[in-house]
Amino acid sequence: MRVAVIGAGAAGLATVKALLDAGCDPVGYERGDRPGGLWTDTYASLHLNTSKGRTEFADFPMPADWPDYPSASRVAGYLADYAGRFGLDRQIRFGQNVTRVEPGWTVTTEDGGTERFDAVVVANGHNWSPRLPSPGYPGTFDGVQMHAHDYRTPEIFRDRRVLVVGMGNSAMDIAVDASHTARGPVLLSARHGVHIVPKYLFGRPADATGGAIAGLPWRLRQAIAETLLRVAVGPPQRYGLPAPKGGLFQNHPTVSDTILHRITHGEVVPRPGIDRLDGAKVVFTDGTVDAVDVIVWATGYRVHIPFLSPDWLGPEPESLPLYRRVFHLDDPSLAFVGLMQSTGAAFPVVEAQAKLVAAYHAGVHALPPADARRRATDRALRAAVARWGPDARPHMRVDFDSYVAELTREIARGAHR
Repeated sequence: MRVAVIGAGAAGLATVKALLDAGCDPVGYERGDRPGGLWTDTYASLHLNTSKGRTEFADFPMPADWPDYPSASRVAGYLADYAGRFGLDRQIRFGQNVTRVEPGWTVTTEDGGTERFDAVVVANGHNWSPRLPSPGYPGTFDGVQMHAHDYRTPEIFRDRRVLVVGMGNSAMDIAVDASHTARGPVLLSARHGVHIVPKYLFGRPADATGGAIAGLPWRLRQAIAETLLRVAVGPPQRYGLPAPKGGLFQNHPTVSDTILHRITHGEVVPRPGIDRLDGAKVVFTDGTVDAVDVIVWATGYRVHIPFLSPDWLGPEPESLPLYRRVFHLDDPSLAFVGLMQSTGAAFPVVEAQAKLVAAYHAGVHALPPADARRRATDRALRAAVARWGPDARPHMRVDFDSYVAELTREIARGAHR
């Protein structure tokens, strides 16, 4: 079984390894010149926001002497070591940008080369195509605008008045970085709030605390975790930030030990959402007006799979229904690894997805009939909408612990079938 794997970040590497382990013949395509995906080219201060024990691949633990939250450069090295340890580099064609994938399956690259495969796994990630506010805010802005995707070091902010828009992990990291070089306090604007979780709770990594209650129903886990969070840091409103839009485990929390420190010291100042842009100034919804030199849009990413026809993806790739968030409902020889948004770390999730794909392509896993796959996918979507709401990319949402456990059970069920 020859399988094309598109992408050599964490998802692609895990997939190539799982396919090799299962006796398949994977061929990886990576437009960059090395394994690791986005981890090889990101901002200098980035560290894991999930602890190493909850992030590492089960098949390749991170070094015991590493800190709980390793830097991006260490993670990039870890992925390179993972590729080298299991001989994945030999299966991957670096510098090959896939431009078209057509039924058959024919893979075409930017240099015009084509090759046929029995199956395709899409593992190109979804945190690389920046999403900007749409529609844009009224008015014009005279200063510099940039997306968080393009940020590397805080020197770009030196002696400038900076506004960061967003409440995710990148927004918080960039606001903290900028607060050490910017002119005056950094402004942090958001229309909706999120829960802010410190990296440590009661002397342990916060997600390890969450893992200890992983077997409980999510509503009970939510109540326990929110109580612990209130005791540890209090609600975001106490720091001048907007109230979270939903409960913990319903919207993605921001994990940061430093943002609240910089806010309480006046180096980062919260602002509500933007009302309009006014030349060298920004007007906020509460009427506040601030002079700004640089706006950083930390407004997330859109799912972009440019090499597949909309016939396969539908009008919005992020709404693509997949059986177990892996197999295309019309043709399971087209699979996706990493097209999900986890409540926890991504690496164990893509590792479990990769093992499911490999079991199927090796012939040791049988999928249920097509109508049963569709019903199961519909049930999963209804549950996701009930938990996360219809506007929060519910197709992509997975609960870290329960989803990984479910994929393990799915592999066993498929072997029985």
